[in-house]
Amino acid sequence: MSLKKFVVIPLLIAVLAFCIQLIDQHLLGPIMPPKPNGGFCWIAFQAWAVYFFAGSTLQGGVKSLIGYAIGIGGAILILTLCTYTDPLGFFNVAVPVAVVACALIFLERTPWWSSFIPAMFVGAGAFFGFTNIFPNGSLGELALTEFVYCALGLFFGFMTVALRTAYEKRIK
Repeated sequence: MSLKKFVVIPLLIAVLAFCIQLIDQHLLGPIMPPKPNGGFCWIAFQAWAVYFFAGSTLQGGVKSLIGYAIGIGGAILILTLCTYTDPLGFFNVAVPVAVVACALIFLERTPWWSSFIPAMFVGAGAFFGFTNIFPNGSLGELALTEFVYCALGLFFGFMTVALRTAYEKRIK
């Protein structure tokens, strides 16, 4: 591997990471709910990684975005079901989690764009983290904010691959 390839690609990714943090701090942070928003760049970085898990393709990115939406919806469904399972005591949360997780896993075997389970689980997990940070936040606002940050991260995953591919072609 040449020095150009070895040095430039990590620097390129560093610049992208720098940019995503600036976008978070100066654009999304002040305008995305819940306010005050201290920044949720961590969600974008998770989504950036999921883009690579999805095969580093535009199709994989779209499947990831759909998976995130389903995961967020699944998390909201779990939280809603928990209000009805309160009499179960210790199993109050475990039962809705098991029911929704089982239902989501069925999507894995479908040929649809909604079959990318890792994005669903990361999306749901991030949503649960969100609700722990903002326990009184509006579920709709939290869902919207997470989805926007997921889209941002997936876009940066796409840009990483596009810029890296263009650079590698250029130096050959």
